[in-house]
Amino acid sequence: MPATTARTESNLPMEPVYTAASLDGFDPSQKLGEPGKFPFTRGVYPTMYTGRPWTMRQYAGFGTAKESNERYRQLVAAGTGGLSVAFDLPTQMGYDSDAPLASGEVGKVGVAIDSIDDMRVLFDQLPLDKVSTSMTINAPASTLLLMYELVAAEQGATADKLTGTIQNDVLKEYIARGTYIYPPKESLRLISDIFAYCSQHIPRWNTISISGYHMAEAGATPAQEVAFTLANAKEYVRAAHAAGLDVDSFAPRLSFFFVARTTLLEEVAKFRAARRIWAKMMRDEFGAKNPKSQMLRFHTQTAGVQLTAQQPEVNLIRVSLQGLGAVLGGTQSLHTNSFDEAIALPTQKAARLALRTQQVIAYETDVCKTVDPFAGSYVVESLTNDLEQQIEELMQAVEDKGGAVSAIEQGFQKQEIERSAYEQQLKTDSGERIVVGLNKFQIDEEEPYEPLRVDPAIEAEQHARLERLRADRDNDAVNRALDGVRAAAQGSDNILYPMKEALAAHATGGEVSNALRDVWGMYSPPDAF
Repeated sequence: MPATTARTESNLPMEPVYTAASLDGFDPSQKLGEPGKFPFTRGVYPTMYTGRPWTMRQYAGFGTAKESNERYRQLVAAGTGGLSVAFDLPTQMGYDSDAPLASGEVGKVGVAIDSIDDMRVLFDQLPLDKVSTSMTINAPASTLLLMYELVAAEQGATADKLTGTIQNDVLKEYIARGTYIYPPKESLRLISDIFAYCSQHIPRWNTISISGYHMAEAGATPAQEVAFTLANAKEYVRAAHAAGLDVDSFAPRLSFFFVARTTLLEEVAKFRAARRIWAKMMRDEFGAKNPKSQMLRFHTQTAGVQLTAQQPEVNLIRVSLQGLGAVLGGTQSLHTNSFDEAIALPTQKAARLALRTQQVIAYETDVCKTVDPFAGSYVVESLTNDLEQQIEELMQAVEDKGGAVSAIEQGFQKQEIERSAYEQQLKTDSGERIVVGLNKFQIDEEEPYEPLRVDPAIEAEQHARLERLRADRDNDAVNRALDGVRAAAQGSDNILYPMKEALAAHATGGEVSNALRDVWGMYSPPDAF
């Protein structure tokens, strides 16, 4: 056997040659099983893409609800099967567009949604009983979901017909992203209330998308990405169980969100290992009996952090490889980044090319003609086993610190990710890690590129919309409804019911979030004291 010459992104040895000896003691009946059956290593459905391809999503949202609606209609016309909504930073943080802290950020990294009126415009003439919608929203996820439900009802789409996902994964915000509002305990309570509400009223909705993507974008290795994501998932399951929910009543609607890097073989192995670990954990630790509770279903987005502003067209090749890795790894839905996203919000042409990338993989290659084409591969099965072991060791390290919340409060996951990010940056700076166009194969002069720009007048327009809303609504009814939100937050009733009443009365998202802030306060990380 030749000497080891390379290491994976998770710092595992990658041999130049793999043989049958690499899988000594490997039992396919235990480690693989059949597609669609425990432990789901080979995929969560028996036929996977041989019946139909994955859901092709495009992440979009910028400026006003009207502009975003126009982009959604273009994407649907181009053949996308699902929408992924990007919200601006004030919306993500539970602030209205006219809040002082929102100044300069309105409509910049996503769409501004302040009220049910904005949500109505956002989904105008889009059939919400037929389109699957994913919303990247966390701390205020309940608010945006309830607005969506109310608008769907106005369209005549009943809640039992609605399909989609709210990200709703607050724990990763404390680790890697920062758009948290409330302390962890109260955030977990709100998430449990969402689980309970949706199981009764929106049964086909995925109530959480437990995300490793943002940790990966912050520098997590593939093993860290999966380990810390599944550790967070374990915390959510525990919180729901503590709230009196039966595991099989909510676990089938849990979903996940991972990244796809250009290191295709390790990414395929990562997805397979994640499915196997989740299946074992849900069955053996939490007693889940429903096979759907044991299935790790996930959305994938290609790695934005790997895109370069230098020679941006090269990103088309990167995204193609990343998307292929996600498909070979068995993703349920996929967003492919636009080639210009390292520079600015994607242009219409760039977004269309990103969607075409998925369509070429689905309809012009043969990867959809058979299930799990890498099954039995010496290298992929070996990498899957190695990653499984490393992921489980990292998960145990989180458990040893008292679980995900306790480890977050101690800064464990954040420190581990920052260390990995620093090591990767050193390798890039030294040239050990090659990034085409950045530290190798550069060109002397970049071609001119005109990025999409957000009109700064959007903020003033949103201010005016809010002013009209507050002038036209019944403010006494709004205040009574907000008092109901505060009362529920102080007690133990499900908070979503009074929240829905307040939003239907035209309370704004910021006002609902402020009502909860009044009771729960805001989280400050330990190093902020």
